[in-house]
Amino acid sequence: MQYLLLENINKSFGEKVLFDDINLSITKGDKIALIAKNGSGKTTLLKVIAGTEGIEGEHAKIQTAKGIEIAYLEQAPYFHPEATVLEAVLESDHPSIQAIRVYEEAMQSGDNAALEEAIVKIEDLKAWDIEHRMREILSKLNITDLKQKVGQLSGGQKKRIALAKIILKDPDFLILDEPTNHLDIDMIEWLESYLKSSQLTIFMVTHDRYFLERVCNTIIELDRGNIYPYKGNYTNYLEKKDARMANESVVLDKTQKLFKKELQWIRRQPKARGTKAKSRIDDFQEIKHKAHQKLDDDEMTIQIKSTRMGSKILEAHGLTKSFGDKHIIKSFNYKFKKGERVGIVGPNGAGKSTVLKLLTGELQPDGGKVVVGDTIVFGYYTQSGINLKEDRRVIDAVRDIAEYIPLEKGQKLTAESLLEKFLFPRSQQRVYVSQLSGGERRRLYLLTILMANPNFLILDEPTNDLDVLTLNVLENFLMDFPGCLIIVSHDRYFTDKLVEHLFILDGEGGVKDYNGNYSRYREEKLIEVREQQRVDREKRKAEESKVNTVEQAAKQLSHEERKAVKRLEKAIEKLEERKETITLKFADANITPDQIAEMSKELSEIKSQIEEKEEEWFMLSDS
Repeated sequence: MQYLLLENINKSFGEKVLFDDINLSITKGDKIALIAKNGSGKTTLLKVIAGTEGIEGEHAKIQTAKGIEIAYLEQAPYFHPEATVLEAVLESDHPSIQAIRVYEEAMQSGDNAALEEAIVKIEDLKAWDIEHRMREILSKLNITDLKQKVGQLSGGQKKRIALAKIILKDPDFLILDEPTNHLDIDMIEWLESYLKSSQLTIFMVTHDRYFLERVCNTIIELDRGNIYPYKGNYTNYLEKKDARMANESVVLDKTQKLFKKELQWIRRQPKARGTKAKSRIDDFQEIKHKAHQKLDDDEMTIQIKSTRMGSKILEAHGLTKSFGDKHIIKSFNYKFKKGERVGIVGPNGAGKSTVLKLLTGELQPDGGKVVVGDTIVFGYYTQSGINLKEDRRVIDAVRDIAEYIPLEKGQKLTAESLLEKFLFPRSQQRVYVSQLSGGERRRLYLLTILMANPNFLILDEPTNDLDVLTLNVLENFLMDFPGCLIIVSHDRYFTDKLVEHLFILDGEGGVKDYNGNYSRYREEKLIEVREQQRVDREKRKAEESKVNTVEQAAKQLSHEERKAVKRLEKAIEKLEERKETITLKFADANITPDQIAEMSKELSEIKSQIEEKEEEWFMLSDS
């Protein structure tokens, strides 16, 4: 079933062309990811598909299947600031979700009458599974305070609320703009599992390469206004893109040779030309345009000449920090060595960014100290970024830091060249900072850090809002970086590729130094969990065996009781025989009144004995 059809879609902002007559079909079950450079129009295309952005083109057309429910997760979702978290999550026209909202509000207010009415409504709608699902989703996304006002939340918390809201709706078609931003690794893996196993149709933008690898069955690249679909996951995309780029390189080489030939012909021609000559001139302009196209090259090798490092680099001695009852780090000791590459991982709120601030001196510890070597030059990329001057051109913002980076063998990498390598072409270097997209601003901020030529890089969530192509460039740069490196990132692919060992924060002040990357740590953690589950199963079996032993003992007791039942049955049988014998004697015509009185008394005693023994028999039989 076709869910969506785009035909001949164009979109421009001023002279910048985002889409040039693109066509796209999305069918039920598709899990599509869109890849493009920041500023190429990824978010705009998502808005077009979601119906919140207009389209251009004389023959442009969008068709959406009737009856399907579409949910759109924006990069920066909006909620009314006075709404509570509960109201935001359960904002829906769906009757079952509305019933759950009334129920939750009655639970919070303690209104028993409203609660009883809500329970009846939920049972009528058979909506208890939705309430259970909501609890699971909120728990997985660490949304705990349902009474809190949305206006008091950070952008990341709002993103998680929006994600919970649309997952709870269980739509047919889900449009996601950077769904993994602001999620910790456990949340990302849960979301990955949900999207992979569900029957949803998905169209998303994400920079998480493991997400692309494990969830998607189609990847579309938006490049120079055109889209290029690739069936398969991220690995297939890389292979097929390489083949496409190689083919384009051959075509470009032929076009450039043709351009040179036609240019020579143009130069030989007199000013007055015939119709055929004019036609050839028109063709020449098209050839010239194609010949001057530049193919993207994300590969980058830069032999950086790093600032000299002394023997003392960075040391933590008994480092301790708490906020109230929350312990961030307790008595942490570590001495960094030259060229070390460390990743810091832990759940949201464990204090990863706080540890970075302690190491750089931005935050003072409660106990212990940090010693920084005299030769150390930090390059500290923070989540909050810096306020770049809006009226500065891109090239000037970088030159304000330095004109060039020194390379090996006395060579230099100019600000212009570094900008080009990080996907800022010369034409874009002249635009003002105010004209850049959010992802382009973060890329520029990253460049200002690198231009300072640090020998100790500290990167706090550097992958947020960066596109996949830029991430590949950044990874190649950092692979060649000769200094020390500390990374805090929820991007598992990025961390796996760059770090050698991890500081694992447990959220209670403990720090474990793990030798290996995140994927290896996760695999070992899963093995530990499975081993613990095996131990728990064996423990349960042992407990069940113990219970069975007790039950066997109880069964032995029942056997004794059964023997008693048999003795009672025999006694009752004899009493019944005696009762029948006496009853027969009453028919004797020669019986005297005294004998009747005596037999009546005996018969009464026998009946009483029978009743007693029958009652005892029933009690033993029921036990």
